[in-house]
Amino acid sequence: MRYKRIDNMSEELKNEVEAQEVPVVETVNPEQFLADFDWHKYEEGIEAVDESKLKEFETALEGTVGFVNELDVIEGKVTRITERDAIIDINSKSEGVISLNEFRYNPDLAVGDIVEVLVDKREDVSGQLVLSHKKARVIKAWDRVINAQETGEVVNGFVKCRTRGGMIVDVFGIEAFLPGSQIDVKPIRDYDQYVDKTMEFKVVKINHEFKNVVVSHKALIEADIEIQKKEIISKLEKGQVLEGIVKNITSYGVFIDLGGVDGLVHITDLSWSRINHPSEVVELDQKLNVVILDFDDQKTRIQLGLKQLNAHPWEALDSELKIGDQVKGKVVVLADYGAFIEVNQGVEGLIHVSEMSWSTHLRSAQDFVKVGDEVEAVILTLDREDRKMSLGIKQLHPDPWTDITKKYPIGSAHKGTVRNYTNFGVFVELEEGIDGLVYISDLSWVKKIKHPSDFVNVGDILDVQVLELDVENRKLNLGHKQTQDNPWDAHEAVYAIDSVHAGTIKEKTDKGAIVTFADGVEAFVPGRHLEKEDGSKLGKGDATDFKILEFNKEYRRIVASHTAIFRAEEQRNIKAASKKAEAADKATFGDISGLADLKKKMEGKE
Repeated sequence: MRYKRIDNMSEELKNEVEAQEVPVVETVNPEQFLADFDWHKYEEGIEAVDESKLKEFETALEGTVGFVNELDVIEGKVTRITERDAIIDINSKSEGVISLNEFRYNPDLAVGDIVEVLVDKREDVSGQLVLSHKKARVIKAWDRVINAQETGEVVNGFVKCRTRGGMIVDVFGIEAFLPGSQIDVKPIRDYDQYVDKTMEFKVVKINHEFKNVVVSHKALIEADIEIQKKEIISKLEKGQVLEGIVKNITSYGVFIDLGGVDGLVHITDLSWSRINHPSEVVELDQKLNVVILDFDDQKTRIQLGLKQLNAHPWEALDSELKIGDQVKGKVVVLADYGAFIEVNQGVEGLIHVSEMSWSTHLRSAQDFVKVGDEVEAVILTLDREDRKMSLGIKQLHPDPWTDITKKYPIGSAHKGTVRNYTNFGVFVELEEGIDGLVYISDLSWVKKIKHPSDFVNVGDILDVQVLELDVENRKLNLGHKQTQDNPWDAHEAVYAIDSVHAGTIKEKTDKGAIVTFADGVEAFVPGRHLEKEDGSKLGKGDATDFKILEFNKEYRRIVASHTAIFRAEEQRNIKAASKKAEAADKATFGDISGLADLKKKMEGKE
């Protein structure tokens, strides 16, 4: 079966095809022909082709001399080199030409060298065989990279340059990515030191879709370290001293490389003295000795110590030092409740805020000292076994309560500063360390105070009198109103019961009203005593007369009434009318008896 020829077939191939009695196809590319051929209908009306015959044709071509498939990677021999190209013989019907640019990596290319090439086209438009060495290298490189990942083979790569987050590495001609975290087991601070170096790598990831390759040098180091790690871990013991290198510094501690195994020195185990950051004691890449303090059962977490290599500072503390001695120190830590004073390197004592002043009015420690201050203090407690010490500053000065009875006898008057107040009273400071309480009931003779803040403010100077003194419990009871005359002594005479005074309704309540008199004295008027003569009720702001019904000097209480005024007048009128009527009645009876006497006298005269 023969077909119409479209392309010109070379004489050599034509003779080979006819000699083997295979059909002549319309193209020199059997694969393309088979892919494009319409098995159901040929465009020019030629009868359908038997599929088995085509397979015989394809098999026959594969057996011919010099037949190659496109995209095959095969070996070729360099037969000639020109100024621009290399001529490659692949034992086919013609030789291929490859630009020397594809051999730039190999400047020593010579005639006779065997190179790998990819058959790009068996024939171009001019019938020339098209080959590519670069594409062949890429395909072979991908095969080698994939094989390296599958087998775990160690490959060599050339570090070309830095990039964001890592390095670019040439592996078999493919550009692979080396992440910064995969360069070494320790953090890398200078990436440039690896540029232009050839190193060993492991292929750890391949993305076939995007043709990305990721390699790691760290994986090789970890494999070696794992062996060392197992050996080191098997020999670990508490108290053992090892040499290590500072690998990383954080705010909470330092990671030490012990030769494949990492351990942590917590910030509190770096120095016997207080430090704010580990960088004050160590620096990166520093070699130092550390002691093993603890580790977990699998020995994967190792706790190390640095300060434990030196004797505890408490052991060097002067053995003669005792309670009551004065010491000097530096404020190293400050809190609201007190300050820590370093009296020796690594030896600290606490000054509680209550030991900073004799004043019972507690304040924050920041009001007395600040970090870095040099202070003197007295040792209050000293526990060498538990390594604890408490100090005091106020003990450097005499206790003001020692002669309190002489300074502030009962009945004596003084001036003090209002330091604080509560719902029940005001705290007044007479001097540093001497505070007294003025109860709300002792603030004023006249005013009814709901809260001390309505009467005084913090910082005000207040006149006070000592009312009570409890030396043992350090309590001082003061009064402010006692420094003034009691106006209720005078009020007792003015506001006598049944006396009447002009006043104004200040406010009304459910039970009655508060009335204010001219001198500022207030009285309570019960609701039923607010009724006016016309039957209406007094309201807020009304001014009228009130009658005193009750006066209590002890409780400073006055009860008044408006209604009682006109009710008393009514009673008086009633009594007057009653007397008048009674008098009238007496006059009538008198007149009758007089007339009777007169009648008798007149009758006697007759």
